[in-house]
Amino acid sequence: MQAEIWIAAALVLRENGETLLVRKRGTGAFMQPGGKIEPGETPKAALARELREEIGLDIAPSRMAPFGRFEAAAANEPDHIVTAHVFQVELRHEAVAPAAEIEEAVWVPVHAAGALPLAPLTRDHILPLFCQMQFSTELHYGQPWSAETPTLSLSE
Repeated sequence: MQAEIWIAAALVLRENGETLLVRKRGTGAFMQPGGKIEPGETPKAALARELREEIGLDIAPSRMAPFGRFEAAAANEPDHIVTAHVFQVELRHEAVAPAAEIEEAVWVPVHAAGALPLAPLTRDHILPLFCQMQFSTELHYGQPWSAETPTLSLSE
């Protein structure tokens, strides 16, 4: 039986349709910002804490829209699965900067994220579901992007 890790993560989007992905120091996979839920902490409180610690983003829990709960293989801990409470967070003018254990933070269009090495939760659940919901189309990483690939604008 695999050990389970409970986390809270954010699908962070900005007005131009890009999503924020982060890579932790000493690892290779990009994922949504977030982290482990501490005992007695709600998922939203954990996410607010993690966003502040990891990328310097102070987001009130009221700005976190539930996106779903998913399970996937842990990207950085062998023989573990993550159970993730995922929330959508839309940014307007807030800036982010890698801090704590985050080595790299990148903004990418959802359809182009497959060019990066992605954590299983991001690759198999979060970004495909977001694409399905926004564009009514399936996202298949590994297929080349074309001019016909839909893009997202939060201001629409």
